[in-house]
Amino acid sequence: MNAPASSAAPSAASLWLRRYRPDETAAVRLFCFPHGGGSASAHVALARELAPWVEALAVQYPGRQDRRGEPFLTTVDATVDALLPVLREAADRPYAFFGHSLGATLAYESARRLSAAGHPPAHLFVSGRRSPSLPRRDLAYLRDDEALIAEVAKMQGCDPRLLQDSELLEMVLPALRNDARMADGYRPRPEPALTVPLTVLTGDADPQVTLDEARAWRDVTEDGAVGLHVLPGGHFYLDDDVPAVCRLVEQALGHTGRPGTTPAAT
Repeated sequence: MNAPASSAAPSAASLWLRRYRPDETAAVRLFCFPHGGGSASAHVALARELAPWVEALAVQYPGRQDRRGEPFLTTVDATVDALLPVLREAADRPYAFFGHSLGATLAYESARRLSAAGHPPAHLFVSGRRSPSLPRRDLAYLRDDEALIAEVAKMQGCDPRLLQDSELLEMVLPALRNDARMADGYRPRPEPALTVPLTVLTGDADPQVTLDEARAWRDVTEDGAVGLHVLPGGHFYLDDDVPAVCRLVEQALGHTGRPGTTPAAT
């Protein structure tokens, strides 16, 4: 993104949110939280594939792409603290959250905080992430660069040829290491259970999340009710079939965004 033409400081919203298909008439806003080491552009395809009545706003974390000059935020709490005022301002209509991997954790914590403040999202979608009720140490950030690259390759999140590009790796490894540290340091607070409708998506061959770990998201909800969808693929299954993911999102949001529809059974 180019720098503003004027000398005025950019707004918080322009720093944090990317709109790849702006639509002020959309009935629902879907805030998309990227994976660890990722950036807002990870959700370009999803934003453009969603039905016109859903506008996707992708979160841009500090320290990457056009925010490369800013320091990383190193904890989940610090990231949510900084992001919540932006979300409150942009949530001027029914809204929902979609988070993948570390983004699922950030979306979950944001949903809990906004629910406690009396402004809950209409729906929460968590993807490629085990339940917060199952903490597990993730010490990838302590490994050397070679080991960290091998971990990324195992998840098949990018073209293997890119992992041989030393200039690209120099740019992305700091974000990967920071976000792995953030994930390892996360401990959910003993707050009231989630009351927001919850949909869990996972790949059937994800090396990071077992089916039981995906099902365990019911443990953090008030009534244990979740919609669980298992799609073909690994940790980045969503990149393989964006239309299928979008149709699931639209189905879950249908009763929120379009009159005359009812919630789909899960």
